[in-house]
Amino acid sequence: MTLSQNSKDLLPRHVAFIMDGNRRWAKKKNLPIIEGHKMGSKIIKKIVGKSLELRIKYLTFYSFSTENWNRSKSEILKLQSLLEFYLDSEFENFNKKKINFNFIGDISKFSGVIKKKLKYFKNKTSHFSNLFFTLALSYGSRDEIVCAVRKIKKDLGEIYENDITMNLMTNSIPDPDLVIRTSGEKRLSNFLLWQIAYSELYFTKTLWPEFNISRYTQALENYVSRKRRFGGD
Repeated sequence: MTLSQNSKDLLPRHVAFIMDGNRRWAKKKNLPIIEGHKMGSKIIKKIVGKSLELRIKYLTFYSFSTENWNRSKSEILKLQSLLEFYLDSEFENFNKKKINFNFIGDISKFSGVIKKKLKYFKNKTSHFSNLFFTLALSYGSRDEIVCAVRKIKKDLGEIYENDITMNLMTNSIPDPDLVIRTSGEKRLSNFLLWQIAYSELYFTKTLWPEFNISRYTQALENYVSRKRRFGGD
């Protein structure tokens, strides 16, 4: 499917992804679980490339939730190794294409090496603006909102909506216009609950490792066909 010129003019500025189905994809193919996550990381790269082509400015990927720490130690270690590999292998690509890398979430539980690489990656690409790429790592929206309120409480007697917005981890980027969730589940799983109050939601049964460019384009076309009212008539 190819987007028309009219459609391109109406594309979302910010697309967020709940990447679900890596484990199911691996099990379906009788592969180790980590192979599903590896394939999933390749899909991220394809989405980034297509988004640059379409001039979509912001992408946020729900990569690791606070609840994911409850998985087996073996899987968590392999996921950390995969994250480290992704950071190493994509650094040159992000620099070449002038992509701004950022992360949100509580990274305190990750290894010292990963924390160092995340901060280095963020710092070295902070001046780029072709695309703003955010990974949600050890992220939970309820924790984020609680932390924001705690920050505000130290300084203000009354708390207003904008006070919370400006104290969230995402205060430097616009709220998502479109949220895409794969694998057939129809829930938000504690992801950007404040920020997606008026986002368009798109659910697909496709497992994340099978979410190719054609399916991404289909989701964007679906978004373009909708009329956003932001709570109005």
